[in-house]
Amino acid sequence: MNAVALRMFDADLLKLRKKRGTLVWVLVLALLPLVVLFTVRAVQHSSTPHRYGPAGGTPGFIDGLRLLCTFFGPLAAILVGVEAGTGDVSAGVFRDLVVTGRSRSALFFSRVPAALAVCWSVMIVGYAIVVACTFAFASHLPTPDTALILNGLGFTLLATGVVCVVAVGFASLTTSKPAAITALIAWQLVASPLIANISSLGSARDGVLSQALVHFSPVHIGGDRGANVTMSQTTALIVMAAWLAVFLALGAWRTRRMDA
Repeated sequence: MNAVALRMFDADLLKLRKKRGTLVWVLVLALLPLVVLFTVRAVQHSSTPHRYGPAGGTPGFIDGLRLLCTFFGPLAAILVGVEAGTGDVSAGVFRDLVVTGRSRSALFFSRVPAALAVCWSVMIVGYAIVVACTFAFASHLPTPDTALILNGLGFTLLATGVVCVVAVGFASLTTSKPAAITALIAWQLVASPLIANISSLGSARDGVLSQALVHFSPVHIGGDRGANVTMSQTTALIVMAAWLAVFLALGAWRTRRMDA
């Protein structure tokens, strides 16, 4: 990364860090559900141990990973990505950046690593909570080994990072923060699970991004957001690459053609 690119990255990162309202909601979405999950289960186990098992151990790890990577983590990633993609336009500074002579493509692509840096920082904290509670509340249950913990971290970064980058591209295309957030969350919460569970669609369901991401989970993640669609690793990689390529290309195109 050259000096100019580094300065642009630092500038975009600073813009995101100054969005206190967005960051608060990102932290709430990513971390609070994990705290509630393990706290409630720990209280239930301590009060009625014959009915409720320990909150941690491998079962707790799986539930925490599912909550972080397939439910609330992607929603937090969407907020970060949309903020990065629409921040300059919303703040009314896009014209000022353009007249400095900076490449419009560079203005767009510098948003991506900045969004990932913020998103992954939060997700690492969330994953640390999952791992800590997994061992702290394990009691007599088996716990994940080192390989599973590392694979879980990789899956956390992959599942939220891809969604974050797609959100940057889509938000840059729409240039509207409310529209981008509404559309992406509706897709994540409603459309994706619905399409994945319509078996009559056959192989067309392979194109659902959430299903391609779940393919790389180190543990089985069931439920309405689970591995309902069976696909090969090659197919999953192609689907992810296609989503990233399409929305990055659309976001860059819109940024280049936008009126300053």
